[in-house]
Amino acid sequence: MLVRPLLAVALSLGLSGAAHAQIAVSANDGKQVLDDGAQVVPAHPTADSVSLIDLSASPPRIIGEIAAPTSVIGPPSSVAVAPDESFALVTSSRKLDPGDPTRIVPDDVVSVIDLKTRKVTATLRAGAGASGVSINRAGTLALVANRSEGTVSIFTLAGGVATPAGKVTVGAPDSSPAMPIFFDNDRRALVSRDHDHKIVQLGIDGANVTLTPVSLAAGLRPYQIDTDGPRRFAVSGNIGGGGRDVDTVSLIDLSPPVPVVVDSVAVGLTPEGLKMSPDGRYVAVSVNEGSNLSVKAPGYHLQGLVQVWRIDGQRLVKVAQAPIGGWSQGIVWSRDSRRLLVQCMVGQTVESFAFDGRRLRHEASLAMPAGPAAIRTAEP
Repeated sequence: MLVRPLLAVALSLGLSGAAHAQIAVSANDGKQVLDDGAQVVPAHPTADSVSLIDLSASPPRIIGEIAAPTSVIGPPSSVAVAPDESFALVTSSRKLDPGDPTRIVPDDVVSVIDLKTRKVTATLRAGAGASGVSINRAGTLALVANRSEGTVSIFTLAGGVATPAGKVTVGAPDSSPAMPIFFDNDRRALVSRDHDHKIVQLGIDGANVTLTPVSLAAGLRPYQIDTDGPRRFAVSGNIGGGGRDVDTVSLIDLSPPVPVVVDSVAVGLTPEGLKMSPDGRYVAVSVNEGSNLSVKAPGYHLQGLVQVWRIDGQRLVKVAQAPIGGWSQGIVWSRDSRRLLVQCMVGQTVESFAFDGRRLRHEASLAMPAGPAAIRTAEP
């Protein structure tokens, strides 16, 4: 595998574990691009990769790159970072068809990446269409949603080693489970199923994961879901009709015995990326706004949007909005909830924004080696 040499100062930062450092892990897909609204394999694909970004620097900067498979197909959360930033898990839901390199087919790979040595330490198998992945707060369990088979794969974690621990069926084979998130002190998880418009609940006892009877109806095609440090709320991005009708984001109250959807707001066409701030006060949304459609489509726009919404009681209130590049993907917050990184597939950039509680201010653009498709940090 290829690991690019790092600047000495950046390598020193990563190895020293400086108290104020924060690493964002971006998974970059080199085998899918847009051609007038169609997702196609380019004539000369570039290698998939994982970029390490020092989010604590001002402006943020790339400090390393590792070769590893990934995919833009699925919610932009095919990365999970261990609570202590020692390793990351990166999934790959699609790969080039060995028999026809102009096509992509389901993949099932989970790469374990040591963030200190910048190396892939293990390549594991989940299920077909391995997509959204989350690690629990204890750093002992990971869940991977397998979109092409209606299951969630279970991995136990210890000392940077991931061990397969089985699968749980969470819906019909075509229910398209997209993203799992842990809550309730790691005793429960929610999983979005965007094909049949449900969010289902899992019960967790150690490595024993079971499907419960609880399900939520947040909106049409719940896709990316997320929660925050306090775990009082979760949010769901509902991608709806695929760029024809206005889509929504829903606020989910996690505090009752059965979680309940308490608010939904219209955000525009296709809320792809979704991230709650670590302090639990805000929700950032990347909205494609037709930037991934044909230029002839009625809803086409050259640029997408990044929005910030405040959680006000049990309501979402819009605070700020800024233009962003086309076909935007994942979002991360800095630990202090004052900076955002937003991925843009079309321009192959990660955009940095400062946020002061009222306004978004563009800070910098980071050029990526391939289309940035998913991004995460260690989460509180």
